[in-house]
Amino acid sequence: MTQVIFSREELMADHPYAQRQVEAGHRLHGGFDDKGGYISPRTLKRWPAVRAWQQQLKGRNFPLIDATVQLLKRGAYPGIDQQKLLLSNDLGETLWNALTITGVIEARGRALCDVEAPDFQSIIVEDISGTATGHLNKGLLYAHGLDEGGNPAAGEGGHDAMWFAVRDALFGKDAYGWPEIPENLSRPESVRRMPQIDPVYEQWILLLMNVLMIEVRAESFFAFCTNLMRAPDTFRDRRPAAMHAAELVERIRIDEAIHVAYLQTFVSEMRSFTIKGANGERNSGASLIDPIWNGMIEWHAVTQADLARNQSRENIEKRLAKLTNGRSLLASFDALERKQAA
Repeated sequence: MTQVIFSREELMADHPYAQRQVEAGHRLHGGFDDKGGYISPRTLKRWPAVRAWQQQLKGRNFPLIDATVQLLKRGAYPGIDQQKLLLSNDLGETLWNALTITGVIEARGRALCDVEAPDFQSIIVEDISGTATGHLNKGLLYAHGLDEGGNPAAGEGGHDAMWFAVRDALFGKDAYGWPEIPENLSRPESVRRMPQIDPVYEQWILLLMNVLMIEVRAESFFAFCTNLMRAPDTFRDRRPAAMHAAELVERIRIDEAIHVAYLQTFVSEMRSFTIKGANGERNSGASLIDPIWNGMIEWHAVTQADLARNQSRENIEKRLAKLTNGRSLLASFDALERKQAA
C-alpha cells in the first residue's frame, strides 16, 4: 500500500548529499549527488508524499488544477529584447531592481516557518489525515519557509541568498542602490469571498492560493532570467559569471517545483472535499473554491501584471529622460514591445 501519512521528520528529511551547495564561501541549502546533479533540500520524502497525495486525488476522480505558466496572460516586462536594449546602454538598474526585489520577497517567505494553519479537519467531512491538507502543519509550510528564507540557526542560506548571489554575479556588489520594495504581492481582500465558512479558514485558503499564483509567476521569471543570462550578446564582459548565475536560477527553479506541487494539491483537494458551513450546511468544495480560484488567476495574470508593467515603464521612462539620447532609446524600447505583441 502506498504511504500517504508522513511524520514531520520524514517531510523535513534531506537526501544524502555527496557535496553541499556552497557559493562564494556561503553555505546554502541543498546539495549534489555523486555525479554533480543538484538535489533540492528536504525532498527525500516530500516529493514522494506529494506524488502519493496527487495519485490518491486522481483515484477519487478529481483532477489537479492547472498550475502552469499557461495561466498567465501577459509576458515578462520588459521583454528579453527590451532588457537587452537597456543592458547594452548601461541601464542595468531595471534588472538589478527585479533581482533585488525577488530576493527580498523570498526572504519574507520564511514567515511560513512561524505560522500554523487551522485544523481543516474541523470543516471537512472526509478524513484528511492522508492528504496534503492534513500535512500543512506537519512540515509542508515549515519546509517551504526554510527553502525561501534559509535556516540561519544552521548557518544555511535559502533562495533569498541565492537571488542576491545571482544579482551580484551579473553586476557586482552594490552596483545600484536599494529599490523600493512592494509591500505585498498578494491580492488585497476587502470583502468576504467565502462567507459560508469561518473567516480563519477563508484567509488561509486565500493565502495559499496567492502563494501558488506567485509561484506560477515566478516560473515565468525563471525562464526569462535563464534565457537572458545565457544569451551570448548579454553580459559580454561577465560571460562565465552570467552562465553560473543562470545555473543558480535553475537550482531555485528546481526547488520551487515542490512548492507549486503541494499547493496545487492543496487547492485541488479542497475542491474535492465536502466542506461544512458555519451553520452546519454541507457545501461542495468545488462550488466554493472554483469561483475564488478563477478570480485569483485573473488578478495575478492580468490585473497585477498590468499594474506592474505600468509602474516599470514609468520608472524606465524617468531613467531614460535623464539621458541625451533618452527619447530615441524610449522609442526603440516601445517599438520592441509592439514587435513582441505582434
